[in-house]
Amino acid sequence: MTSHTSEGTVPWPADLAAEYRSKGYWEDRPLGAYILDTADRLPDKVAVVDGDVRLTYAELADRMDAAAERLLQLGLRPDDRIMVQLPNGWQFTVLTLACFRAGIIPVMALPAHRKYELSFLTELSESRAIAVPDMIKDFDHQGLAEELSESVTSLEYILVAGAANPLNASLEAILAPGPDPDAARARLDAAAPSPDSPALFLLSGGTTGLPKLITRTHSDYAYNIKATSIPTGVTEDTVYLGTLPASHNFPLACPGILGILFAGGRIIMLPSPEPRKAFAAIEREGVTLSTAVPAVAQRWIEHQEEVGGNQLASLEVIQVGGSRLPDEIAYKVRPVLGATLQQVFGMAEGLINTTRLDDPEDVICRTQGRPVSEADEVRIVDEAGNDLPDGVAGAILTRGPYTPRGYYRAPEANARAFTPDGWYASGDIVERRPDGNLIVQGRDKDMINRGGEKISAEEIESLVYRIEDVTMAAAIAMPDPVLGEKLCLYITIKPGTEVTLEQIQDLLRRTGVAAFKIPEYLVVVDELPTTKVGKINKKDLRADIVERLASSSPAK
Repeated sequence: MTSHTSEGTVPWPADLAAEYRSKGYWEDRPLGAYILDTADRLPDKVAVVDGDVRLTYAELADRMDAAAERLLQLGLRPDDRIMVQLPNGWQFTVLTLACFRAGIIPVMALPAHRKYELSFLTELSESRAIAVPDMIKDFDHQGLAEELSESVTSLEYILVAGAANPLNASLEAILAPGPDPDAARARLDAAAPSPDSPALFLLSGGTTGLPKLITRTHSDYAYNIKATSIPTGVTEDTVYLGTLPASHNFPLACPGILGILFAGGRIIMLPSPEPRKAFAAIEREGVTLSTAVPAVAQRWIEHQEEVGGNQLASLEVIQVGGSRLPDEIAYKVRPVLGATLQQVFGMAEGLINTTRLDDPEDVICRTQGRPVSEADEVRIVDEAGNDLPDGVAGAILTRGPYTPRGYYRAPEANARAFTPDGWYASGDIVERRPDGNLIVQGRDKDMINRGGEKISAEEIESLVYRIEDVTMAAAIAMPDPVLGEKLCLYITIKPGTEVTLEQIQDLLRRTGVAAFKIPEYLVVVDELPTTKVGKINKKDLRADIVERLASSSPAK
């Protein structure tokens, strides 16, 4: 195997890596090898369904290897990065697997990202290529990629799904079947990436600014996938519906797309969780497992209550994560959707907790589960770092065989989020019950969780200060019955001036900020409350917006 090391990554300590191998957590195999195992075992079984496209495992393996070789022939090399900004579809799946085979590192951007985020991420990762759709709705992703290639010096190649401009590469051509699958497989096997090398870069929630890059190696990510597959009960009979953005860790590997492909099941790709389309796909394909964020689960429940029917007869398990699912919604899942709820609480940085399918109903509906691995270490601590007893809420610290030791090229963030002995502080406030299950109480970081998409208050505030008439700004989470939280902005302005919500929204759109980060409410006040040390008192602001909502006058 070819060994690649990436400057800027934080290595696993050698003694721990040896321990994880000796205990069988790390199997020392690159991720692509697991897909080939399944293809050898079940060559004629359908692996991926995307509209009219149906790929068997043999076809998936063929396209994976052919694409890996074409990426290398294009000029990319092992350890090069490719920004992947694709919607849910077969192209996303095949390209991701091809990167794993070639040792090229996909950087998992979101279709919602715009120039502001993509410029930063492309420069930070030094990506040499970007894969985009030509258009989604009325947005020209190909045009944006061309803009990026002019301003980011590392970016050389644009791969386009759909109608590619003459100077760009057709992604469909790169992902086409190869002329000699056996020969391609032999060549790639001989140059397979080291299991210790980075397999992909996931994005952090971006709690203190733009997203950070999370390095996941082949070994630790394979264990993440396998460890989460067990409590979810994944087998080759699993039919998985993916409607959440596939570049998120949850629908990609918890167990998600990769877990189902490891096991030999079938994945159904949909670009949207819209209930009518999702329910039709569940009925048509006999879907047994799906993932949702709380807002999606609530929409599905409301739709099923409204239309009734038996479209969900095959659905056995629905995983819900991304943010805390309200207990009252959790109790509706089984009676309305007819499926077992599995709550999932975790982070792209590592630790994944789930409820178990045979847990009592109160555990399933009132907790966010417990670690999926016996090797996951979890501490609940107070502000001084002292361990707290069960039943007392505190900050969660974690480490284990799939929780990396630091972000990519982010020493300051690493100093804040990781202790010298490897504990990761996610910023979540949780309570551990005596039975080991965790209850998520909130966050200790300045972040808004809008339907599972994390928004940094600091990032939005810094952008709003570009408006000359704004003197102070505070972005906070306001409660929302569907998304859990929405972004509300409090500002003070210069005397005699006016700043409107529309003006702020227009600024952020022109800046190229992802749509989910744009404030939805604005409150203009004469003065912002402060703490004793002079910081803006966001606790008071959150209480204030609740009062305003109760009186139906949130915005000014």
